[in-house]
Amino acid sequence: MKENAFTKWWGGFADKHPGAAKWIREGGLFFLFSNLVTVWQYVLIQFLPGVFSAYKNVEWMWPGVRMELFGASFTFNVLGYSVADGGLAYFIGYLIATFTAQCINFPLQRNITFRSHGKIPPQIVGYFVGWVGVTLVVNSINSIWVGVAGTLGVPDFIYNIITTVLTGGVSMVIFFVVNKIIFPEGEAKKAEN
Repeated sequence: MKENAFTKWWGGFADKHPGAAKWIREGGLFFLFSNLVTVWQYVLIQFLPGVFSAYKNVEWMWPGVRMELFGASFTFNVLGYSVADGGLAYFIGYLIATFTAQCINFPLQRNITFRSHGKIPPQIVGYFVGWVGVTLVVNSINSIWVGVAGTLGVPDFIYNIITTVLTGGVSMVIFFVVNKIIFPEGEAKKAEN
């Protein structure tokens, strides 16, 4: 099979700069897969809160501190949402969307991006801890964003896009670090020997 110009160039670059080539490859694949699951997450968040509409008037959140920002009153929370922001229905939909996205993302990142051959159970635990961290950080930010957006009259589909992009961005930063830890460098070489 004939080598194309890019493949030839990349092979030469990787030979001269193996560390940089590895980071570019991992970063590119990580970014690609993370964005693909972000689209999945957005699709789910569009309809899942409606599936749980029986819970939309159930306010479930913690710690539930009333705040005001840019003239918008909202409730700051690390977990859950106020009734005005979708209540328990939105929170359940959000959890399902983000969890299933990471269930898709984990094998892609583990097997393709980082080429890991490590033990799956500790990697799953590490990834789950990362997902919990992302959920807490993003939900804290979302409680502010969704509260302000709701007060300003931003349409649902717009704030769902921004919420999804925000979740995806924070997830990418946290999960890239988590993945570099749970899928350590040199692991593939040890498994091959």
